[in-house]
Amino acid sequence: VQLQASGGGLVQAGGSLTISCAVSGRTFSVFVMGWFRQAPGKEREFVAVHRSGDTPYYADSVKGRFTVSRDSAKNTAYLQMNSLKSEDTAIYYCALTNKYLSGSPYYYSSPARYVWWGQGTQVTVSS
Repeated sequence: VQLQASGGGLVQAGGSLTISCAVSGRTFSVFVMGWFRQAPGKEREFVAVHRSGDTPYYADSVKGRFTVSRDSAKNTAYLQMNSLKSEDTAIYYCALTNKYLSGSPYYYSSPARYVWWGQGTQVTVSS
C-alpha cells in the first residue's frame, strides 16, 4: 500500500489550500484515514480522522476551518484547509489503517494507530 500526498504550497494567511492523498496498491472496504502535521521542532500533531461510514473528527485547533473528504472512485482523500493561519505551517501527512474500531474517534488521534503513511507535503502560511 502506498500513500501519495500532494497539494502543499505557500499561501497567505486567510487563504485556502487543499491537500490530496492518493492511495494505491489496495482498496479497502473499511478504512480509517488520518491527517497529521508536524511543525519544525514539534511533535507530530493530530489534525483529523475519517472512518469509513462515520462523520469526520477534527482537532479543536482546526475545527470549523478544515474539512476532510474522500473520492472512492479515485481512491483519494482530501484535506481542505480554509482561513489558514501562520500556526498551520507544517508538513502535513496522511495515514491509513484498516483496523477499524467503533467508539470514540479520539482513539485514532495517536500516530501509533496507523499502518501506512504518506511522505508528507509542506504547507507554509505567510502572515
